[in-house]
Amino acid sequence: MVLVWKLDRFARNRFDAVNYKYQLEKNGVHLVSAMEPISQGPEGIMVESMLIGMAEYYSAELALKVARGERENALQCKYNGGVVPLGFTIGKEDRLYHIDPETAPIVQEIFTRYADGEPAEKIAASLNERGLRTRTGKPFVKNSFFQIFRNRRYIGEYRYKDIVTPGGIPAIVDEDLFNRVQQRFEQNKIAHGRPAKEDVSYLLTTKLFCGKCGTLMGGESGTSHMGNTYYYYKCGKAKRHGKAHCDLKAIRKEPLERFVVETAIKVIFSDKIIERLINLIMEAQQQENTRLPVLKDQLRDTEKRLANLLEAIEQGILTPTTKQRLDELEARKEALNTSILEEELKKPVLTREWMRFWFEKFRKGDMRDMEHQRQIIDTFVNSVYVFDDRVVLNFNFTDDSKTISREEVLGSSAVENAPPQKSRVK
Repeated sequence: MVLVWKLDRFARNRFDAVNYKYQLEKNGVHLVSAMEPISQGPEGIMVESMLIGMAEYYSAELALKVARGERENALQCKYNGGVVPLGFTIGKEDRLYHIDPETAPIVQEIFTRYADGEPAEKIAASLNERGLRTRTGKPFVKNSFFQIFRNRRYIGEYRYKDIVTPGGIPAIVDEDLFNRVQQRFEQNKIAHGRPAKEDVSYLLTTKLFCGKCGTLMGGESGTSHMGNTYYYYKCGKAKRHGKAHCDLKAIRKEPLERFVVETAIKVIFSDKIIERLINLIMEAQQQENTRLPVLKDQLRDTEKRLANLLEAIEQGILTPTTKQRLDELEARKEALNTSILEEELKKPVLTREWMRFWFEKFRKGDMRDMEHQRQIIDTFVNSVYVFDDRVVLNFNFTDDSKTISREEVLGSSAVENAPPQKSRVK
């Protein structure tokens, strides 16, 4: 098992949490939260998603506060983190940029020699022969100069996101020298590395399976003769070994994801199903914390004993140990109340009103929003099986939270969109 203090320590967001948890479960490893015991049924999936959502909300709120602080720093041209460029130091007290008298001359030399036509490779070799190093302590290479030549802080321009302040920091080189370097830099067409690949999110990753062989389907892209790029899901076995091992055709990404989300909303977010899920979650919350009911039973028993003892005192039944026994019961009652409060603070109890609000957020969300689609798939979709003639969806409100297998799908009335017989919802 992987043991975490709380789920907010496991991953930074819902997508990573679902993806990592799937990888663990696939390898027979269970994820356990020490302070948030969660049941293994489908209602546990809902509770877990809510807790991760709350943690992500608090994380986002903290990020906003940090961003406000960084913006305030930027307005004062203060250092906001990251690698300090060669030639500068940061003041410990004022957090402002200052010229480093030891390394600033190196920067001036690099700009001057390159502007005068000297090759970058020769400049790097010369600096290395003198024992000079980059800001990170590594030998200079041609690529070491790319960021130096493009960094406008060397002409005194402070920049942080959308805040730009000319003259906000002390300049190391003048603008004329900087512009001459830019001109030569463009003329030589120094490559800055390959352009980054387009970031495409395949929302059904870890949940989409080939109906023919049961293998996970993965994302891939292709370009048409017109130059248009299309995105697909393809059987993993077919990708690795070819059509001879599995001949299921690739399926377009966007239409499939849209179909899954629209079907999930249609099936799950009726008032009847929402009420049923809320009832399951309420029951799960009561079952998950086994210590709290015991503490409350002990408190009721202690209060009963106290009441009996006080009644005996009122009737004049006194013994030498009565006062001692009364003090013991009072102390026990106080200790139990403290333990119950601590136990309740460990994990906030999700109320019916909060859960209705949470479900309503999904029902009324923007279907065109990628993050909204991801939340619905991550939370409610158990698995999706693609066949040549149909797509079978399984949701997380059946009697089992494990990924439904291909054998179970084939054993159900899949053509009628029915759940597997062994976990049919009644």
